[in-house]
Amino acid sequence: MAHLLQPDVIDFSAYMQETDTAHNVRSAADYADQVTDYFHGEELHRGCMLPWRKTHDKLGFLPGEVTLWGGMSGHGKSAILGQACTEFARAGKRVVIASMEMKPVITLARMCRQEYGRVPSVEAIQKFHSWTDGLIWIYDQQGAVKSAQMLAVLRYCVDVLKADHFVIDSLMKCGMAEDDYTAQKHFVDQLCAVAMDANMHIHLVAHSRKTKDEFTPPGKMDVKGTGSITDQVSNVITVWRNKKKEADASEGIYRGTDPDCLLICDKQRNGEWEGKIGLFFNPERMRFEETQGAGF
Repeated sequence: MAHLLQPDVIDFSAYMQETDTAHNVRSAADYADQVTDYFHGEELHRGCMLPWRKTHDKLGFLPGEVTLWGGMSGHGKSAILGQACTEFARAGKRVVIASMEMKPVITLARMCRQEYGRVPSVEAIQKFHSWTDGLIWIYDQQGAVKSAQMLAVLRYCVDVLKADHFVIDSLMKCGMAEDDYTAQKHFVDQLCAVAMDANMHIHLVAHSRKTKDEFTPPGKMDVKGTGSITDQVSNVITVWRNKKKEADASEGIYRGTDPDCLLICDKQRNGEWEGKIGLFFNPERMRFEETQGAGF
């Protein structure tokens, strides 16, 4: 089953020190194998894949990176990340989810529903927790967490669990004021250093600023906090829910060919693609799909 990391059980104090961001100067020849893998090793070059085939030749999550997942509140960032984390685990990657906005049982119940349907059978639930055992962990802490504590949990997961992916949901739950730009910059800088030193991928959820309506997709310039956040991270992905389509449907106007959701990649430092990918939402399973097929 998915394991819980509880702050009142585990002593994270040994992991409170900051990561040393200094790097040794080495000969270019030392990197020959890594450069070879970059061109000829599929996983190292493309990274972990999202669940949707049409993203596979466009977007991958490489070790040593931080991805910022932006978007308005209630637009599906956590749901999409939960679905992605299940896909990472299916590929044999170790995933830790630190959601300070949702209880572990809700996080895991939704992931299980995405796999097996609205009300999974007891057998399906047991199957889910059996195959994810040793692959998915949950940091059991709701409410605000000091940034130093979150970094300590992250280092613990690197050292003890050998985590490949770490999800922080969300930035504003990490003990920093919205206008404390210096603290935010330092925290994200430390995340980037840990990701690079540990050769892991960190997923950071951040909310977008409020706009006059929700009908226009936000971009990387709309992320709450200091603008340096999007400068520091490797990737910026915005999740946008098509509220206009929903509003039209409530008035009897149906736009079946329009996507229910957009994944918008505004930045991919180590990739060549930026653009939009449309997805459809399956309410029965709370799952995002490539096409609007049966079961919607």
